[in-house]
Amino acid sequence: MTPPVVTDSADVTLAKRLLDYAKQCGFVFLRAAPGEDAPLVGNRVSGGWVDLIHLEGFSRDCFALRKRASSLNIPGDSLVERRVDGSALDVLNEVLTWELGAESTT
Repeated sequence: MTPPVVTDSADVTLAKRLLDYAKQCGFVFLRAAPGEDAPLVGNRVSGGWVDLIHLEGFSRDCFALRKRASSLNIPGDSLVERRVDGSALDVLNEVLTWELGAESTT
């Protein structure tokens, strides 16, 4: 008996493509724990910025932030310029609008 063919939904396919594009834009992703369902954490350092993406689940518990890079150890979120929370699609779509090394406008 042949196993059934599993196809991804349109949203999952789009999220995979956005993830591939994020990698092309300089993000490096690692699993936060063992297993294929473990959260993905990606980061990119460019110019004076550190961008972080955390993908916990497909439709929820995802976030990203952009912080100013600093050699000072400053507690809290005082260096955070941008933050987005939501689904993997929402987070990836927003982060991919953040220009490499550009000054934040928000």
